[in-house]
Amino acid sequence: MPYVTSVLELMELLRDSPDDRGLRTAALLRRSHPFDKELQLAGLLHDIGRLLRLSDGTVTLGVAAEAIRPLLGRRVARLVRLSGALGGDGAAGSRPEPDSGTGPDAGPDAEAVATLRHARDSAAAADLDAGVLEDWRPLLDLVAAGACRVGPARNATDPLGVPRGSRRSVRGLP
Repeated sequence: MPYVTSVLELMELLRDSPDDRGLRTAALLRRSHPFDKELQLAGLLHDIGRLLRLSDGTVTLGVAAEAIRPLLGRRVARLVRLSGALGGDGAAGSRPEPDSGTGPDAGPDAEAVATLRHARDSAAAADLDAGVLEDWRPLLDLVAAGACRVGPARNATDPLGVPRGSRRSVRGLP
């Protein structure tokens, strides 16, 4: 399975894309959901499956999402996977996963998936200046740094962990 191991590698992969629909989708999400950085990145990367090809020339949405999960975290990968499932963006060679993104498996991300799909569809018809890919580098670095931190419970409670000399415990950790 191909993995994207660094922001630099991801940027190179995105530069090879002839389509700027990901940029337009991310720009729309930045305007409508300015505080949801992971959703914005999922919009930028929603069609990354086109850029990742397996030896047989195809890629499933699950494989594409798994390729970015170690770098950008579970939520970004989940949103990318669910945004294209069943009636995705029609990427040639992509195979949809059985999860629709709106059922019970979507959980707390059901609304985010619907928002992402709407932005993706709007971006296809939108004629807007989405900027350039380099504008997204700081956000990719920020989210990648957060995804690399130890343990989801620590990130959910305190992204920096327990202060030095503190005896208070972080919920979920001993």
